[in-house]
Amino acid sequence: MEKIRQDFPMLQEKKGRPPITYFDNACQSLRPQSVLDAINRYYLELSACGGRSVHRLSTEVFKECEAARATVAKFLNARRKEEIVFTRNTTEGLNLVANSLELKADDVVLISAKEHNSNLLPWQQLAKKRGVKVRIAPFHEDNSFDLAAFENLLDEKVKLVSLGHCSNLDGVTIPAADIIKKAHGNGSLVMLDAAQSAPHQRLDVKSLDIDFLAFSGHKLLGPAGTGVLFGKFDLLERLSPFMVGGGTVGSSTYDSCEFLPPPEKFEAGLSDYAGIIGLAAALAYLENVGFDFVQKQDLLLNSFISEAIREMPRFRIIGPADPAQRGGIVSLAVQGIDPHRIALMLDQMAGIMVRSGQHCVHSWFNSHGLSGSLRASVYFYNTMEEADLFIRSLRKIDKVL
Repeated sequence: MEKIRQDFPMLQEKKGRPPITYFDNACQSLRPQSVLDAINRYYLELSACGGRSVHRLSTEVFKECEAARATVAKFLNARRKEEIVFTRNTTEGLNLVANSLELKADDVVLISAKEHNSNLLPWQQLAKKRGVKVRIAPFHEDNSFDLAAFENLLDEKVKLVSLGHCSNLDGVTIPAADIIKKAHGNGSLVMLDAAQSAPHQRLDVKSLDIDFLAFSGHKLLGPAGTGVLFGKFDLLERLSPFMVGGGTVGSSTYDSCEFLPPPEKFEAGLSDYAGIIGLAAALAYLENVGFDFVQKQDLLLNSFISEAIREMPRFRIIGPADPAQRGGIVSLAVQGIDPHRIALMLDQMAGIMVRSGQHCVHSWFNSHGLSGSLRASVYFYNTMEEADLFIRSLRKIDKVL
């Protein structure tokens, strides 16, 4: 653990800055030095447009980015690297599919009652613009997925099932394999928002037989403004591009154009070459750490925090009681205290960074009459000492307020 923490500059004590406990990983992870080095290498050694010129810098950038695409394909166990589209984040990937599938009036998109705004608002917009219908699959009382209720909502009108794989609200992972099997049996396509699952668990798009999957670089050690959309190649070939412009066509005239094959036709404009190269470095680091260690640390920290929280009556854990079902997230509904106030006090008193509010899941909080929650989200570089500091600080605040 000490060796791992030395890899992260943000975790090192610096003159004039007190140490921090970073428990806001569901929002954005920290970055290891190897990722920062990869980003800097582009700007210091390779600063050119990839593949748009014939000089050696352009060629080298193109090769680096295609190597990064192959790295992502291997990370997801995709059949070919052309199934990997580079985006700015999960949100862009979801919007790309929403605007490229050409859903029509009365087609149904089935989502869940616990979706991030990024997997709710695109479908609401299609409902307004095209008359697409949105159905909401419920959860059990403890926020675990209700597979029977989901199956009852499937019919011939459901063209797409789009679900958050792991909830940023409470850390619950849905039974994706069972959902995909039932959806495909119904003739529906399936898309997963893997923003929260990709940093914490092995994703195998081939084994899952998933049609589309999106994740963000900034949640799994990578640069901000980077993301990935995976799509089965035959589906990507059929999709119309969402954004068009430079880099998407082989040729154009004043009244027509010839789009390039996937993934190029979806990557309009200048790419974030430094970010793409940095994302590949992040995946390499994560693979080296290993998901077994990531999940072991998630469970260790979540179990300790959850057990201590149960002795604090004013705080209620949102989601299943078993921490093994909530990954690295502990989301707390707080009786009688504004979560934002607690978050500020944790920072000011002990340098602990947590998230407070509705976490872009406003629909769920509003439907449950809650103003928000206090969310601690851990990652593999967090320690038991930090978890203990969090609990001790929370107890002090509880007494003060």
